[in-house]
This record gives sequence, C-alpha cells and structure tokens, in this order.
Amino acid sequence: MKNFIVITVAGALLMTTAAAQTMNTPAAPVDAPSPQGTAGMDMSRQDSSQTMNPMQEMRGMTMSDSPAQTRQTNASLPAPELLQDVAKRPARKLTEFLRLADDNNPTLKQAAAIVRRSAAQATQAGLYPNPAIGYQGEQIRGGSYGGGEEGVYIAQSIVLGGKLGLRRGIYDQQKKADEAIVAAQVDRVHNDVAQAFYKTLAAQETVIARRRLLKLSQDAVETAHQLANVGQADAPDLLQAEVEDEQAKIDYETAQRDFLADFGMLAALAGEPDLPVSPLEGAFDTPPEIDSDHIVAKILQSSPAAVQAAQEVSVAEAKLKDAKREAIPDLELKAGEQYNFETVSPLPQRAVGPQTFASAGVNIPLWNRNQGNKAAAEIEIERARHEVQRMQLSLRQKAEPLLQAYLSSKFEAERYRTEMIPRAARAYELYLEKYQEMAMAYPQVLVSQRTLFQLQVSYIAALSRAWQNAIALENCTLQGGLDIPATTSSPATTINLPNSGMGGGTE
Repeated sequence: MKNFIVITVAGALLMTTAAAQTMNTPAAPVDAPSPQGTAGMDMSRQDSSQTMNPMQEMRGMTMSDSPAQTRQTNASLPAPELLQDVAKRPARKLTEFLRLADDNNPTLKQAAAIVRRSAAQATQAGLYPNPAIGYQGEQIRGGSYGGGEEGVYIAQSIVLGGKLGLRRGIYDQQKKADEAIVAAQVDRVHNDVAQAFYKTLAAQETVIARRRLLKLSQDAVETAHQLANVGQADAPDLLQAEVEDEQAKIDYETAQRDFLADFGMLAALAGEPDLPVSPLEGAFDTPPEIDSDHIVAKILQSSPAAVQAAQEVSVAEAKLKDAKREAIPDLELKAGEQYNFETVSPLPQRAVGPQTFASAGVNIPLWNRNQGNKAAAEIEIERARHEVQRMQLSLRQKAEPLLQAYLSSKFEAERYRTEMIPRAARAYELYLEKYQEMAMAYPQVLVSQRTLFQLQVSYIAALSRAWQNAIALENCTLQGGLDIPATTSSPATTINLPNSGMGGGTE
C-alpha cells in the first residue's frame, strides 16, 4: 500500500512538472479483436492511426533504441528480430499452398501410380495365352524300315468358362479401390496442409501479440526508471520490471521461432521445402461452420477410407467368381504337318510322304477342383465385410472427439471475443482515464493492458484449435499427408506370364 501511494504521488508530480521531458505519453486504448477475418499478420488490432499491411507490424522491430536500456540495473540485450526480411515479402493464401501440394506432394503421385498399376495388371490378366510352335519327330533313325517321321506343329490353349474376363475383373475392381486411395490421399494432404497453414497463421498472430506485450514491458521498465530518477521507485520495483521485460523478450523470440518452424513444416507438406518464408493471409477470426448434427454420419458415408473398404468387398467377390470358374479346364489344340520317310514299295522305291496330324484334349478336374482357393475367397469376403464395419467404427471413434473439441474451442473463442476481451479492453480504458486524471498509478494501467493482450493470446490459441478440428472433420479425419498411400493390391509383376503353360493368372 505504501508503494502504491508513493507511485501515485510521483506520477502526479511528474505529470504537473516534467511530463513532456520524463514520461512517455500514455498509449491509446487498445481495440478488442474484430470478429471479421484477418489479413495476414494484421489482426485489425493495431492503433487506429496506422494502416498496416500483413507483416508491417513486424518491420523495424529494433529493441536497442529504448532509452531505458542505458539506465537498467544490469546489461540488457534487445530482443532478436528474426522476421524483418519476411515482412517484406508478399503474403500467401491457403489456395497457393494447396495448389503447390497438388503439383508437388510425392504421395499424390504415388497414389496415382497405384491406380495405373492396377489398370496395367487388369490388361495383363486378360491377355490370351500365346500359341506354341515346335518340331516333332518319330522313328528318326528309321530302324529296319529305313524311314521315320519328322515335321512341325502349332498348339494353342483355348480358355473356356470366361476365365480371362473374370481374371481381368479382379483388377478392374481393384482399380476402383485404388481410386478411393487417391481420393483419401488427397484428403490427407489437403487436411495436413490446411491445418499447417492455420497453425502457422496462429503463430503469426501470436508474434504480433507477443510484440505488443514486449512493448508493454518496455514501457513498464521506462516508467520504473523515470520514477527512480526522481527518487520515487525502489530497487525491487526496477528489478521486477526488468524481469518481466526479459520474460517478454523470451516469449517474443519463441513466438518468432515457432512461426519459422511451422512455416517450414507447411512448405514441406506442399512439396516445396525451399520456399522462402513469407507472411500468411487468411480469415483466421472466422473458423468454418460445422453441421454438428450430421457431420459424423456424412463422414461415415462419404469418407474415401470407407469407400475403399466397401470396394475391397467387391474385389473379394470378384476373386470368388474367378475361383469358381478356374476348375473349368482349357481346351488344348495341336496340329501339324510331317513327312513320313517309311518306304511303302521297294520297286520303284517310294516313301509314304507328307502326313497331317491333329489332337485336342482337356484336363479332367478330378482331384483338383480349386476347392481350396474357393474356400479362401469366401473367407476373404467375410474379412472384407468386417473391415467395412471396423472402418466405420474407427471413423466414428476419431470424429466424435474432434466434433466435441471443435464445439468447445469455438465456444471458448466466442467467449473471449464477445465477453472477456471487451471487458478487459474497457477495464484498461477506465484505468487509463483514471491515470490521466491522476487518480490511478501507472503500473495498474500496465497490468490491465497486459491482461488484455494475454487474453488475446489465449483467443488466438482457441481459434487455432477450432480451425484444426474443423479442418480434420471436413477432410473425414484423414491425416498423414507424407505417409505412403496404403493399398491392398498386389505389386506383383508375374501375372499371367507369357510362358505360363495354360496362360493362367498366377502371381
């Protein structure tokens, strides 16, 4: 209480005798955050006398010009300025990063390659067996008849039962499942890029808030030293003000480095790791609206992961149809022409001459009727159907907490915006008015102003969480923009080999 009275009296004395020479003019009231969207680093919370572009507030942030630096109780270094060059670059929007990711993210190219692979496998599985041509000879040395038979033949397997179409159908269905993989990977990439963008945008807004908090701490140090100059401030007051100033410098540097780290992660997800760090522009104050009553059902119905799981059932059913037909034997045809050197008359000596031969046959499915593969295909259908159920439960498990976290964060941000920050802003204005009337100590003004900006930092964090959860829900909870696309298709390149005996579809 004694210190409070001393500080109040000193403030009145300074205001009436040497205010212009020894004290800074009190700062203008700080506006509460605007409910409208922001443009880059400008959150519409700067002084009304200034018009800032997205990173203008981060330009010229040199701390060494503070008069208090030369009069502090110990050496004090200015807060490092890491974003001065960044502020000079044009601001980037989310659409730019999404376009970069679509063009450069390697996982999207991998997913597209999986689709092309299934299409190529479908082509290979449906190719007809190659014909065979060869030499055939019997009794080549002639024996006692002095003859023998030699010639050429051609053989062809005729695939019966529509097996080639069924084999091709397996990979056609797999191709559709792989197309769902592409859609899922696009959602994963877009989800990660959008979340990283708004996380970086939140870090950018935090830099601005921390910069303003740092300015408040500088003002507190300056005021404490001015009071000390007239003998109205004690050493503990100076030390406390300087400690708060140093903490503000640490927080400011940490905020800048968080922004740089988040931007680097964003650039990596976009496939441009060497992208120069630049300010961001986005409607940070207005997170998207989510239909909380229907969003979970929408995810269960339209998620690419759920579509892929359902398509795997179709793949398993196609394999079962093929397994049932594989027991049907192929028709083996063979025909040729040969010359028979066997003598049929001694005088005049004459050989039998040209002969034609042909054969046709099929394998009899007596022991092997493909019964094991048919049973395995039926089991695979059962497994695929359980996978659909598992995927739906997994999506619901992820979506429900995200939905509740989104609603909670949105409510929290709204309370900060409409209730807490306006009240803190009004309290600051009242304290400032009393100080100007010499009825309040200046440190109390700083406390109220610091409270206002700390609430703004919490408001930024709540908005960031609301964005993260909303983006995850809009992208069906899919994450992993740099994870390898998952597929159940076979990468085998031994399907229906050209030299396979029956032209079968083996892997």
